Formats: sequence, structure tokens, C-alpha cells
Amino acid sequence: MLKPVIQTEVTGCGIAATAVLAGAEYQEVKQVANSKGIYADDESLWSDTSYVRKLLAECGIECDPEEKPFTGWQSLPNKALLAIKWRRVNGIPFWHWVVFCRQDGKEVVFDSKRGLKTNIRTDFGRIKPKWFIEVLV
Repeated sequence: MLKPVIQTEVTGCGIAATAVLAGAEYQEVKQVANSKGIYADDESLWSDTSYVRKLLAECGIECDPEEKPFTGWQSLPNKALLAIKWRRVNGIPFWHWVVFCRQDGKEVVFDSKRGLKTNIRTDFGRIKPKWFIEVLV
């Protein structure tokens, strides 16, 4: 069963999302990331999928090699990494990583952002995914 992980750095959503999927603490995954040259303050972590893919692989999590466009909540696989809050800054795409999961008959999004009332979200009308990466089980 997955549980939420809160990012301890403003730009640590990729690390936190990986921690959710790995069932690990943020600091544990951050140490793995840092040992592989991946740092939360590197903007590439949320503008390039290769870094989070590398981190997922290091934690033993297999994912689909391709990003797929979001077409609706019902069409998502049982586990997925979602790119939300997608935008361009000076021509470079940026997004916030969250984890979608169907568990115990419910659909939830684990959002690592500090300051949310709850980090287990079901307010799907407010979450606007651009695309996703399927997490293979």
C-alpha cells in the first residue's frame, strides 16, 4: 500500500514521487539521487524525464519507456507518474510530479507539496495532468 511522502525541498517532487513508489522516506531516496548526481535544486529534475527515470530504476521501479498524453482519469493505468502544473518558462517545459494510484478500490493522487491540507488528493477536477509515465508492476 502506497503512502504519501512530503518533499522537504521546494523542487524535490521527483524525489518524493520516487519515494512514494519505493515505499521509502524522502531522505533515503534523496541520498540515492545525490549519489547518482541527481539533486533537487537542479531544474532538469522537473523539466526532463531522464533524471526521474534513472532514480526510479535505481530504486528498482520499472516504468514505461514513453510518456503518454493524459486523456482522462479512467484511462490511466493502476500506477502512474503524472506531470501536472505543466508550463513553459523561457521556452523550457516544467511540471510538478505526482503519483496516481488505484488502491483498495479507490483512485488517489499522492501530491508531495508541503502545505496542502492533505497529500492524498481526490479532487481530480482541480488536477490538470498533461501526460503520464506508467509505473509497471
